[in-house]
Amino acid sequence: MVKDANEWPSPADSGVMDGGVTVEKKGPTGGDAESDQQGELQRTLSARHLNFIAIGGTIGTGFFLGSGTALLKAGPLGCLLSYLFVGTMLWSVMVSLGELSTYIPTAGAFSTYATRFVDPSLGFAVGWLYWFGWAITYALSLSASGLIIQYWNEDINIGIFIAVFFVIFTLVNYLPVGIYGELEMWLSSLKVITILGFIIFAICIAAGAGQQGVIGFKHWREQGPFVEHLVSGGVGKFVGFWAVMIQASFAYQGAELVGVAAGEARNPKKTVPSAIRTTFWGIMVMFVVTIFLLGMIVPSNDPTLKDQADNGSTNAKASPLVVAADLAGVPVLPHIINAVLLTAVLSAANSNVYSGSRVLLALAEEGLAPKILTKTNKHGIPIYAVAVTSAIGLLGFLNLSPAGGQEAFNWLLNISGVAGLTTWGSTCASLIGFRRALKAQNVPVSDLPYISKFQPFTAWYGLFFNILVALTQGFAVFIEWKTSDFFAAYISLILFAAFWIGHKLWYRQGFVHPAAADLFRGRYDSHEERDAADGKV
Repeated sequence: MVKDANEWPSPADSGVMDGGVTVEKKGPTGGDAESDQQGELQRTLSARHLNFIAIGGTIGTGFFLGSGTALLKAGPLGCLLSYLFVGTMLWSVMVSLGELSTYIPTAGAFSTYATRFVDPSLGFAVGWLYWFGWAITYALSLSASGLIIQYWNEDINIGIFIAVFFVIFTLVNYLPVGIYGELEMWLSSLKVITILGFIIFAICIAAGAGQQGVIGFKHWREQGPFVEHLVSGGVGKFVGFWAVMIQASFAYQGAELVGVAAGEARNPKKTVPSAIRTTFWGIMVMFVVTIFLLGMIVPSNDPTLKDQADNGSTNAKASPLVVAADLAGVPVLPHIINAVLLTAVLSAANSNVYSGSRVLLALAEEGLAPKILTKTNKHGIPIYAVAVTSAIGLLGFLNLSPAGGQEAFNWLLNISGVAGLTTWGSTCASLIGFRRALKAQNVPVSDLPYISKFQPFTAWYGLFFNILVALTQGFAVFIEWKTSDFFAAYISLILFAAFWIGHKLWYRQGFVHPAAADLFRGRYDSHEERDAADGKV
């Protein structure tokens, strides 16, 4: 049956229900001829492109600015332990994603894996919330670019920069994906160089190169390794640790973009595992070492840091890197850091449109969004998915309106906050379902191109803590109750539940039975590997 391009395809078109079990309709080669659109994307991204796309989506203002408030809440050791612990959560997600995305490399991997191996309704909820998270973050990035530029001239209207950068990055995402990957690589490289430069700078300052002399662990001894947050005593120190763990989980989000880009990677059996290892360890080491050194050279009770956090500053003044430079007597560094922040935001904007459009493409391919969104041009760019994702960036203009518009924009941002956690959790759940399907269909694990360690226990670990953090991320509202704050904190989970339950009630689909899970559609086989070597894929 040929459907009108503007219709929403029913999940029944790609599967029928048999006793609550989703059974896929497959073509003669195990694929669904009508819904298998993956071949229209071009596999031109190398491992280094995948690395920097993920780095570009991860290292942004959330880390450059958010690490300051993290230090205030938990103290140097509490902050360090939080980032280390969330790093283990990220590891469980990344190795699970590596196993899935090397076997079935597809754009917008998360909704696809959840739909095939767990529950179509979960795939719907995760995919749409994750797409909206990146789309609204694009609007945030555009707004932040103007605010950062105002550091040099407060009289400039940020609406000018929202419009200019909106046009630039929308057009960039219509370029062939290989060119996009190169641009993102260079933009992300500047952020990596900045962090590495700061690490060298901080080591020198701690050793006595600044005007304060030798610092060492002075601030750990004077202010203490932990800080009480919201309540006093040992409970307050744990609350500070937990608050930063939630904050750190948001800072790490974006590393999973390796999975989104896997659908356009050259020879994903080799490039994706390499990119996942490099991305995880690169981000983990840079974040943890930077947090450790910040705790050495910036006191957790620094008044400048506290004032900037209270005022919600988004320019270089709020960065602990700048505070460290001021304490060390290096006045020119704020301008350099502000320029880097601008680069970080622009790089993130570039990644936002790319990742959002590929997630939207995957939703359409799985029958969870209008079929027209699967259309690509001759360069393999999903033209309508890019347009729809980019259009959400125009919501950044809400920041120019009176307080009501800014409040609405902040609520939209709160929706995006937990989208990453639900995606991480669904990835772990998908790996568990994937392993069950392999066992039920007698496919040996040894046949997988990449086998992650300690599975499925690793995935269960990640699933448990992602759910726990998602449920407790608004715990502060229960200490000092305010109804509006409760809904601001939990609107994302409410929306996620509405998506999941609403889809399930509408389509009446059960969870996917392991014996009926689709292990073959989109699988990257050996003949595709030979074609890739010949430049045909």
